[in-house]
Amino acid sequence: MKASELTPFERAVLKATLEIPFGETRTYAWVARKIGKPGAVRAVGQALRKNPYPLIIPCHRVVRSDGTLGKYAGLDDGRKKELIDLERELREVFGSGSF
Repeated sequence: MKASELTPFERAVLKATLEIPFGETRTYAWVARKIGKPGAVRAVGQALRKNPYPLIIPCHRVVRSDGTLGKYAGLDDGRKKELIDLERELREVFGSGSF
C-alpha cells in the first residue's frame, strides 16, 4: 500500500502517531482523541495495521488503554515489545534529545 492509497482518516492516524516521542507510548484512545474522533479507537487500530511505513511511522508506540501492548502489524509475536524496549534502552543511553 502507498501513502496515496490511504483514506484521510488513516493519514490522520499515522500523522498523529508521528507525534509520539521516541521511547514513549500512547494509547489508541489518545490517537483517536488527537484526531478529533474519540469514539474511533478500534478504527485507529485498523488504520495502524495498514501503516505502509512502519520503520518511519512508529505504530508500535501505540498501546491499549489498560497498558497491554496489543498487536503489531496484526500479529502478537513479541516484536512490539522488543521495539518499545529497544527504544527505551536507546533513549536511556543516548538521551531523548538525540532522536
